[in-house]
Amino acid sequence: MANIVALVGRPNVGKSTMFNRLVEQRQAIIDDMPGVTRDRHYGYAEWTGKFFTVIDTGGYITGSDDKFEKEIRRQVEMALDECTVVVFMVDARDGLTGYDKEFANIVRRSKKPVFVAANKADTPDKATLAAEFYELGLGDVYPVSAETGSGTGELLDAVIASFPSEGVEDPNAGIPRIAILGRPNVGKSSLLNVLLGQERSIVTDEAGTTRDAIHSRYKMYGNDFILIDTAGIRKKSKVHADIEFYSVLRSLKALEECDVCIYVIDATRGLESQDVSLIALAQKQGKGLVLMMNKWDLVAKDSKTADKIKKEIGEKLAPIDYLPVIFASALEKQRIFQVIEKAVQVYECKSKRIATSALNDALLPEIAHYPPPAVKGKLIQIKYITQLPGKSPTIAFFCNLPQYVQESYQRFLENKLRDKFDFEGVPLRLVFRKK
Repeated sequence: MANIVALVGRPNVGKSTMFNRLVEQRQAIIDDMPGVTRDRHYGYAEWTGKFFTVIDTGGYITGSDDKFEKEIRRQVEMALDECTVVVFMVDARDGLTGYDKEFANIVRRSKKPVFVAANKADTPDKATLAAEFYELGLGDVYPVSAETGSGTGELLDAVIASFPSEGVEDPNAGIPRIAILGRPNVGKSSLLNVLLGQERSIVTDEAGTTRDAIHSRYKMYGNDFILIDTAGIRKKSKVHADIEFYSVLRSLKALEECDVCIYVIDATRGLESQDVSLIALAQKQGKGLVLMMNKWDLVAKDSKTADKIKKEIGEKLAPIDYLPVIFASALEKQRIFQVIEKAVQVYECKSKRIATSALNDALLPEIAHYPPPAVKGKLIQIKYITQLPGKSPTIAFFCNLPQYVQESYQRFLENKLRDKFDFEGVPLRLVFRKK
């Protein structure tokens, strides 16, 4: 059984800084501005041989003018339901506030073991100030500094002593990762919520609602993989706030870490230049790709619209012409599971190994029928083909003059490989070596 620790508290007490310290990487975005974290955000941590999941949550407040306030509160309540232990974070510099007292009542209702962490107690005199939080009646108070790490050891010793089991090291090791990418406001979080059947990411009409890359385990219909919802990526010139800059960085990191990318496009706007460059980046990194035309319910269409759009996409993305396109609507739940099924198929295509004999039997007759064009009067002879080990399919062709194989002929070989073996949605790498 997994041990889950939820970090909760009002805004700006240092929950994300503490989260990053526990998971030992800069996963959550940190800023001095309150309200940066919105969705529940998961990571894995270990302390003296005990493993646990950490949930970072948004700051819990009531009666503010932040339009995300209600949604953030729901995310915090979900985290309290899910966790085994609560770390209630407060700010030793600010002292006990009305919000802390109000929130303490909610934490008490959760009936889980609670540890009060008085953060920003980075000097002995600030640590003595932490004593006033005993007034909350939630048990021992631990003066800590998430920034420098002082006091976190004592807190963690107490936290892990309350765990019912040892915990698992990384329950997600070796499981396929599927990232949902796209420009802002195309419906990435709506897609995630429909798939998971719960509000995992906050959804609003405002572009840029999602900030951190949100990881969720998806176990349904015999599938098991990790879905990553990311922040929308737009042109550099349009990125103004630091927070958005970091969100974009997290999204690009999620792209690097994933196996397959579901690229969401707003069907009412079509494929834009930013989409083209992101799809090209995913292809360059050897990621499997599925294109989802979202908001298809809002498009006025006839029987030819889909084909016309596919043709336009093909022209804009050329020479990338192997991507499956699915017309769907996250809001109306149209063809959502087709998107996931396709992503799983693409993952299977990406991880498959083709026997050397099958490659040679299929391609050598084609090469004999249409040999590489001679360069400078020299004949190029391809003798042998094999698949090299690697994360995405790399096919090696052994020949006498690898440097003279022209790009047009390489494309011919790639097309033949795609015809004979199913590589839908998967970039292929062809390498030519000297025999």
